Amino acid sequence: MSPKGYLALILHAHLPFVRHPEHERFLEEDWLFEALTETYLPLLEVFERLEHDGVPYRITLSLTPTLLAMMTDVLLQNRYLRYLDERLRALTGERARTRRDRCFHPLAIFYTQRYERLRQRFVEQKDITLAFRRLMESGHLEIVTSGATHGYLPLLAAQPHSLHAQLAMAVRTHERVLGHRPRGIWLPECGYLPGFERVLGEFGFDHFFLDSHGVLNADPRPRHGVHRPLRTPAGPVVFGRDFESSRQVWSADEGYPGDFLYRDFYRDAGFDVDAPHMLPLRHAGVKGFTGLKYHRITGKGEWKEPYHPGWARARAAQHAGNFMFNRQRQVEWLAPSCNAPPIVVAPYDAELFGHWWFEGPQWIDFLLRRIACDQTGIETITPTEYLDRHGDRLQTAAPAESSWGAGGFHEVWLNDSNDWTYPHLHAAVERMGALQRRFPESADLTRQALDQAARELLLAQASDWSFIMKTGTAVDYAVRRFKTHIHRFHRCADMAEQTRFDGCYLREIAARDNLFPDIDYRIFQEGHPP
Repeated sequence: MSPKGYLALILHAHLPFVRHPEHERFLEEDWLFEALTETYLPLLEVFERLEHDGVPYRITLSLTPTLLAMMTDVLLQNRYLRYLDERLRALTGERARTRRDRCFHPLAIFYTQRYERLRQRFVEQKDITLAFRRLMESGHLEIVTSGATHGYLPLLAAQPHSLHAQLAMAVRTHERVLGHRPRGIWLPECGYLPGFERVLGEFGFDHFFLDSHGVLNADPRPRHGVHRPLRTPAGPVVFGRDFESSRQVWSADEGYPGDFLYRDFYRDAGFDVDAPHMLPLRHAGVKGFTGLKYHRITGKGEWKEPYHPGWARARAAQHAGNFMFNRQRQVEWLAPSCNAPPIVVAPYDAELFGHWWFEGPQWIDFLLRRIACDQTGIETITPTEYLDRHGDRLQTAAPAESSWGAGGFHEVWLNDSNDWTYPHLHAAVERMGALQRRFPESADLTRQALDQAARELLLAQASDWSFIMKTGTAVDYAVRRFKTHIHRFHRCADMAEQTRFDGCYLREIAARDNLFPDIDYRIFQEGHPP
């Protein structure tokens, strides 16, 4: 029997490119290691277990080019193994420390078993992009791309060659690592300006995603809200985020992750436990997050009760059932007014599942199993499948300028904390254009300098630096990274212009910023093939 409607779960997986071979240990590299431990590997476990059990499911995952670059990097793979081994050694001490504690000793065993399992899975296949690719080829996952370095496109689009470079390198990286050209793209931060769809179509994208108001404020107004995609005047189709399903997961007040039985993210043994076996987990002797968390949310006060994985797992199952029930009622209400089965598009940052909401991967597991057993209500689907089945009779409309950032537009990435960066970016892009006109062809050291200049400019364009400056989380690091990439860009440009090359310097920064091995500096040129 045909479903009454569809659910499209979209998980956006992104991290900025952080790799520092010049240091033996580097704090910000833990961003990747934490995400591997708490999000990417647990999600992979869920997807593979569902496949093994014969559960039919469809889910969409965006893997950004910078994340693909780090996942395939041998240095970072080996450092991640060290990260896991350090925690396993610390857990040996934790099991001894808690051996007479009936609350916390089972948790030390729980984490030991978890880290041992994750380590075994990672050793089997250090390059986990291969596992995601296999799930894509089996039809369970659709993997879409994003901007090359997650540059915030609305603020780069005044110089169209920046937009071209971000998209060209994204397509090239996706095809090189995952073996096919992507049909869909996650615009970084869902940042959109009218007219983007024309450029997306030129790169072969047939769909993209926007926040609710980007679709609801389209011209003309959409007849079916966000529950049927719109075909843009240039051809690519836009899917809009469903507010209700987002609120149930994201809302700080009403969302599932705030349940008092779930693991507390902020209470960590790295701050609570002063013991010799915990010292190796500190960076420069400073206490920090270790991933070993022994308490549940409990309530809004400071007092926290011990975490019970079994209780939390049972609650995740309840929440999965509640989410499915609400989506069933939702499509039942929507279906009579739609000219085809409606689609509920539910996009989230992938790191919500596991990192911020520890039980999130379990919730996805329960949800997909429940939906697979539901024969009359909803079915999971990818946007590509939906277009293949129901892509005719779509309303044509022009989406509205928007983003999914706070305020719904661009102020997160352009404000008094980060506006100083844009004159530097604009000047660098202008210089890149002049270099391309001067060197339409190049070879040897000139080519190396120009290709590295293009890498550094793409890295400087990453939206992560302006976002961090706004949120105030690791401002010194973000400022230093931005300035470093701008400096390296200009030094490489100087070499090409003056034909005076420092081969040692070029080799050194190419070894540090080693992403995009197939880059061509001419991507900063409209019309150059991706």
